[in-house]
Amino acid sequence: MNKDSKVTIDVELCTGCGSCVKVCPQQFLSIVNGKAATTGKDSFSCGHCEAACPQQAIHIVPLDDEMGTYRTFKACTKWLPFGEYNIASLQQLMASRRSCRNYTERPVDRSLLQDLVKCGITAPSGTNSQRWTFTIIPSRKAVTAFALHIGAYFKRLNRLATKPLVRTILRLIGKKELSEYYRDHYESVQEALNEWEQDRKDRLFHGATAAIIVGSKADASCPMEDALLATQNILLAAHCMGLGSCLVGFAVAAMKNDRAIQQSLGIPPEEAIHTVIALGYPDEVYHSVIRRKKAELRYVE
Repeated sequence: MNKDSKVTIDVELCTGCGSCVKVCPQQFLSIVNGKAATTGKDSFSCGHCEAACPQQAIHIVPLDDEMGTYRTFKACTKWLPFGEYNIASLQQLMASRRSCRNYTERPVDRSLLQDLVKCGITAPSGTNSQRWTFTIIPSRKAVTAFALHIGAYFKRLNRLATKPLVRTILRLIGKKELSEYYRDHYESVQEALNEWEQDRKDRLFHGATAAIIVGSKADASCPMEDALLATQNILLAAHCMGLGSCLVGFAVAAMKNDRAIQQSLGIPPEEAIHTVIALGYPDEVYHSVIRRKKAELRYVE
C-alpha cells in the first residue's frame, strides 16, 4: 500500500494505467515501477484521481463519506459523462427558481437543511480549499430572533442617516456611503421597520421558517467566489426539494457592519459572511419561466 497523509494507493489494485496522473492538477502523482505513486509536494485533495481510477485503487483520506450521503434522497454515485445530461431540463430548473417572498408556516426538517449544505459543497472552490462555512437557522423562532438583530441595526442606521450634518461631513471626507444609503434605501427600510412594529409584517425574511448563512474562513483561497458558488447550488437544490428561497442582502450588510450580530449567532469573528439564504415552503405558484434582461456580450480575439 502506497500511503500519503492525504492519498492512499492500493498497489495490488493499481494497473499503472496513468489515468490518475493525467488529471492531477498538482502533479502530485506519477508512475513508478509500473504503479501510481505519490511523488509530489502536496495534494489538493480534490478527488480527481480517485474519480478517474478505473480500479478504485485510490482513496483520498480527508474526504468524508458522510458528506456524500443524503438523508432525504438516494444519491447516484455514477459519474455523469460530459454532454449526457439534458440541457433543456437544467435550463428549466435554473429558470424556474425564483426568489420566494411568500412562505407557509410549515417548518423545514433539519435533514433537508443538512442535505442542502451537502449539495452546496459539491461546488468548486479555489485550490479546492473548501473553507466555506454554513450556519443553519432551523426554525421560524430562530429566524425571527435573527431578524430582530438585523432590524435593530437598521434602526440605528436610519436614525443616523436622518442627520444632514453627519451626511455632509462624511461626504466631504470621501465617505459618501451614508448619503447614498439615505437616498436609495432609507425610505423603504423605514417603511419595513414601521410595518414590523405595527403589524409584525416581515419584509426581511417574508415569513421564511429557516435560513442558511454561508461564510468562509480566513485562509480560504477565493472566499467570496467559493461561497457564492455553494450558494447557487443550495438555491437550485432547494427548488428541487420543494422549498422556496431568497437571498437576503440586507442581512449580509448588517452583519458586516455590526459584528455583534455575528457574535450573537455563535459565528467566530474571523469568519466572513457572504450570503444569507431564506428558506421555507413556498406559498406562491408560477405558470411559466421568464426572460432576462439583455446581456452584454463581448468577444476578444
